Amino acid sequence: MQKNPHQYCIIMAGGLGTRFWPMSRHQRPKQFLDVLGTGRTLLQETVDRFEKIILKENIFIVTNKSHKALVNEQVPGLNEDQVLLEPSRRNTAPCLAYAVSKIEVKDPEALVVVAPSDHLIIKEEAFLEQIRDGFEFAAKNQAIITLGIRPGRPDTGYGYIQFIPDESKDGKVHKVKTFIEKPNLELATSFVNSGDFLWNSGIFITSIPTIQSGFSGFLPEMFAVFQDGKEVYYKEGEAAFIDLAYAQCTNISIDYGIIEKAQNVFVIPSDFGWSDLGTWGSLYENSSKDASGNALAGKKVMLYDSHNCIVNMPKDKLVVIQGLDDYIVVDSQGILLICKKENEQDIRQMVSNVKTQHGEDFV
Repeated sequence: MQKNPHQYCIIMAGGLGTRFWPMSRHQRPKQFLDVLGTGRTLLQETVDRFEKIILKENIFIVTNKSHKALVNEQVPGLNEDQVLLEPSRRNTAPCLAYAVSKIEVKDPEALVVVAPSDHLIIKEEAFLEQIRDGFEFAAKNQAIITLGIRPGRPDTGYGYIQFIPDESKDGKVHKVKTFIEKPNLELATSFVNSGDFLWNSGIFITSIPTIQSGFSGFLPEMFAVFQDGKEVYYKEGEAAFIDLAYAQCTNISIDYGIIEKAQNVFVIPSDFGWSDLGTWGSLYENSSKDASGNALAGKKVMLYDSHNCIVNMPKDKLVVIQGLDDYIVVDSQGILLICKKENEQDIRQMVSNVKTQHGEDFV
């Protein structure tokens, strides 16, 4: 199938992946790691996936300035204008305000798919087909189309999207009723049982005019900041301008800043083997396991009377573990983490404590 020159992809690769510590570190966050053991990093797999339907010259990667060399190393063949460098972390709204304002200069009517760089997608053809459906809908409607994942369990770690089942224009795309941030278990269970709630994947498709209308309406100051850069995008003064622009931006997500407030948001209910791989627990769920339910990485890991653990070790390190159930055990770059799987949400605070007590070198 011929690729549409007016379709673009924005890959967000600026996160730190703190909950994947100690494997994910500030100098090499999880999107730059081969956490699945496929021989390709998560970023590389994301680019590979979108290259099947989008011209490579239309793929833009937004990352922190400190990770420029990693992007260039892992995704060769991009020109300098396709790697957008953030001087500081201000969440996803400034990241996208920059990217869409720059693409607008090149192609004012462009259609864009926005995706994180670190997600797992098993059923790739099904995923790409739904991206095509989203592009088709966005080309005909002033809409923001999200991909919502049919929940397989009442997970409290995801945001949820409620949609209106009987308001579908083509049988695939449904009007969004509301967004709900991470619920408690009771609420999550009721959402799953209702059948009209989906997990928010953080992937969406829209047109440049539509998303820019959202910025001008809901984040007008941020919109104005990046519109001021129209004369310098793709030119020598761009980096200096972006340094000043980010200093003026608030820290806010695109979901909270625009998508959850807009009235023209639609969703495609999806099932393509998705995980955001946000935690060690999510990696455990998507890893092969031995007869005792243990997911192992490392050639010399020996387990006795241990069940349902995820153990990630350097390939040649001999490790003997006895009597652990439902634990995370990770040894990476001189740091050993042993944590109950049920307490993995505490890892972010652990990393903060490590930074305070032992310095930046360990995070």
